[in-house]
Amino acid sequence: MDERVLVVEDDPSIREMAALGLSRAGFRVTTAGDGREGLLRARHDPFDVVVLDVMLPSLDGFEVCRELRRDSLVPVLMLTARTDTVDVVTGLELGADDYVTKPFEVPELVARVRAVLRRSSADRGETAQPVIRAGDLEIDPTGFAARKDGHDLGLTATEFRLLLELARHPGRVLSRDQLLERVWNYDYLGDSRMVDVAVQRLRAKVEADPARPRVIATVRGVGYRFEKG
Repeated sequence: MDERVLVVEDDPSIREMAALGLSRAGFRVTTAGDGREGLLRARHDPFDVVVLDVMLPSLDGFEVCRELRRDSLVPVLMLTARTDTVDVVTGLELGADDYVTKPFEVPELVARVRAVLRRSSADRGETAQPVIRAGDLEIDPTGFAARKDGHDLGLTATEFRLLLELARHPGRVLSRDQLLERVWNYDYLGDSRMVDVAVQRLRAKVEADPARPRVIATVRGVGYRFEKG
């Protein structure tokens, strides 16, 4: 294993615990103690995953994530307090790929990092596939791009995977658990909030009126369905 992980955490004990656990799992780990240092390191060196705490000095985790997403698709895994649901939603809306709540066990952190790496690796290894067209939407699996009326939608990697999975099964209802497994590669580690937030973000980009979705329909108590039009 040669993947590089950047851990940005201001609490020395948590930072050292995470770094040690990830190193023992075979990752090459670099650490930073505040947001500004973390952002500089992320921009200076290539990393495969960034583990990013929300509460950081100099720049908080939200701002670091926002800046990273301006020019990078590196997977971002946020660390947040267990009770801070708002932090979870905000991080996902800014483009974070996943989150781990504190306090956490090292095996869970390692499993989450491996999961985002599997997704990233699968994206890079996507073989040539035909473009999917639905109304004014055009989804290019090989180019990892989605366009509406010819204009790029600027989807994050997670948003694109979610749209592609739904579009590959038009008219079929996919449950939150199915989407967690297929898009996030999770089973018991998953949290349905990630699916709901990602769908909300996706609708804001693909729907003419996100409040009255016509592309991604909600099937109450079950999941979501892609309407081909």
